[in-house]
Amino acid sequence: MYRIGQGYDVHRLVPGRDLRLCGIKVPYELGLLGHSDADVAIHALCDAILGALAMRDIGYHFPDTSEEYSGADSKLLLARVCEMMRDAGREICNVDITICAQRPKLSGYIGEMRETLAEVLGVDPGCVSVKATTTEHLGFTGRGEGILAMAVALLRKSDIN
Repeated sequence: MYRIGQGYDVHRLVPGRDLRLCGIKVPYELGLLGHSDADVAIHALCDAILGALAMRDIGYHFPDTSEEYSGADSKLLLARVCEMMRDAGREICNVDITICAQRPKLSGYIGEMRETLAEVLGVDPGCVSVKATTTEHLGFTGRGEGILAMAVALLRKSDIN
């Protein structure tokens, strides 16, 4: 009846790119480097959903060698993953995301992040948890070199199928 999946993603912070997390633009002097918009939180969430479906990972479905996904909005990738989920007869129970970044502070953006993800997922915002934490200046995130995100998704059989 229920399936759980986990996801994890990391991207390097660089100048000259927008910082996008959970589908929103976060004001910051650095952005994440990647083939798409490099939204680590959405990428981790896609992997969590795909993992619950036993359908491999985001890189398999949206390879970084494909021009089609160059600069892609990760919300569109998440919407495609949700289509795969619905086609498999599953729906979201809840999702939980943790973003690890020393900077910028993200607490003021969590509400908008939850709303944005809920809209793409087609669920109530109460089914979407987004948390942000630092790593107490330890490791690459603590040094401000990159951001990582972890996600868990719980799926159930859809009432429609």
